Amino acid sequence: MATIKDLPFTLPSLREAYAGGMTPETVIEEVYRRLELAGDPGIFIHLEPIDDVIAAANALGDHDPAKPLWGIPFAVKDNIDVTGMPTTCACPDFAYQPEGDAFVVARLKAAGAIPIGKTNLDQFATGLVGIRTPYPAPKNAIDPEIVPGGSSGGSGVVVARGIVPFSLGTDTAGSGRVPAALNNIVGLKPTLGALSAAGLVPACRTLDTISIFALTVEDAFTAYQVAFGYDATDAYSRPFPPPQLQVPVQGLAIGVPDLQTREFFGDQAQANSFEVTIRTLEGFGHRIVPTDFTPLYQIANMLYEGAWVAERYAATERMMVDHEEAVHPVTRAIIRQAERLSAADAFRGFYRLAELKRAAEPLLKDIDMLCVPTIPRFFSVKDLEADPVGPNSKLGTYTNFVNLMDMCGIAVPVQTRADGRPGSVTLLAPAGADGKIAGVAASLQADAAVPLGATAWKHEPGPAPLPSAGSDEIAVALVGAHMRGLPLNHEVTRLGGRFLFEGETAPEYRLYRLAGGPPVRPGLVRMEDGTAIALEVWAIPLARFGEFMADIPSPLGIGSLKLGDGSLVKGFICESAGLKDAEDISTFGGWRRFLAAAASAST
Repeated sequence: MATIKDLPFTLPSLREAYAGGMTPETVIEEVYRRLELAGDPGIFIHLEPIDDVIAAANALGDHDPAKPLWGIPFAVKDNIDVTGMPTTCACPDFAYQPEGDAFVVARLKAAGAIPIGKTNLDQFATGLVGIRTPYPAPKNAIDPEIVPGGSSGGSGVVVARGIVPFSLGTDTAGSGRVPAALNNIVGLKPTLGALSAAGLVPACRTLDTISIFALTVEDAFTAYQVAFGYDATDAYSRPFPPPQLQVPVQGLAIGVPDLQTREFFGDQAQANSFEVTIRTLEGFGHRIVPTDFTPLYQIANMLYEGAWVAERYAATERMMVDHEEAVHPVTRAIIRQAERLSAADAFRGFYRLAELKRAAEPLLKDIDMLCVPTIPRFFSVKDLEADPVGPNSKLGTYTNFVNLMDMCGIAVPVQTRADGRPGSVTLLAPAGADGKIAGVAASLQADAAVPLGATAWKHEPGPAPLPSAGSDEIAVALVGAHMRGLPLNHEVTRLGGRFLFEGETAPEYRLYRLAGGPPVRPGLVRMEDGTAIALEVWAIPLARFGEFMADIPSPLGIGSLKLGDGSLVKGFICESAGLKDAEDISTFGGWRRFLAAAASAST
């Protein structure tokens, strides 16, 4: 195992280190050592004292691999509430102490993750550059002459430097994607409403989503799966099936900007990089569909016009009226445009958006997803000092339309450009297709095999994560007639149960053919001289689980069952009293194999 100083801060490597005996305290100490080594005071607005974070880590107790983020440090953009940490939105006069964690933060902490601080941002999440802040701006992790990207600049930089495995940003116009492109990391922008916005200070309430930065697609998606969940207290939360990272199939139709509407603002290296990615997707077996992006660009232009500028004003009205001098000059100039707008202007904006979305429908109806450059070109800090608005607008060329179109997106590193700067594309698809685009993104990142972020660490993708139960479901291991294709499977499916994956128990169980019948029934018992037994894991709606339990006859019941990877799920177990006259069939390794052998013997 690598020493802590050399340990890649990815979820698989940290899990392996914890399994090998490393403590969260050691990891937290390394977080702070790496942060000091970075020498960038602009990353965090608020950093928790190390002793407090170590105390939180120690409070986790013994290593618990059943918690998917046990001992994992993470950072939070400073427009998202964390208990005990002030929320400022990069405006000191706006600062307040939240009463509790944001919904998403609470879910991550419940899974064992440890927040270390609040990261810097373009004030009130208005900008794509990362330098519209009264604090020292974070430095781009790849090249300090380049802007870090925004508005989630600190959250992007802290991941790219390998200080934490993942961080939370937000995304309204591209703030969860642009920093990813500029810092050579992954930026996952979920479907709107898939992550609760409770505890998020809004920029544009109807378009905001919390986003996730990580070094790899797999890590970003794991954090997304944990944070995901319907929240009835958030009026914009939407119920979706639990997201699953999908293994991409060949033959997808992938739309790209056609040559007439492809825009790089003179950056030929970026144009060449995008063309390489197109050829890579074709090599994967996908069909490239050149697409007229004119309606999408027209939609993008609306984000800083009419209704949505007024929405930004609504979110900051108290500051704009009572403390206007505390608002960053560029931010103030953008938001003040709303003061000349009327309610009628807002409605006209809604009508125009509907017209443009209808015009875009024919272009998108026959494609599975879009692939676009995450940014059209790079801009330096000096570029923004000379023109604080123009480069920002250009950075949003391929991002501004996405939330207005209710699309999900993921920015992913691809092959390094010819000039040494990072390459990045974003995959986009309709709401709910997060798992599909993430699957293609994972393939692109694995193919590119570029170092992770600003580190020298290599991308070593492991097996795809197993599907998991949603927040309104319970995972149940089935070992007998309830499995697919067997006589009692209908009792699971009629309750809305859905298959997750095949697996096996830890090598600590024995399987018996119970006496009596028909029907013949198996019984699973945990024993010291056990072996691994094949099983299926299904997700059953919590609301129907009582019905499922009511149909389970004695001596069977539901208890905690240990899987081969050490995790625990609910599953069928048998009381030891039920083993009278039972036949030990453990050597078959599972109920299906026993049935097959019995059928063969009878013919």
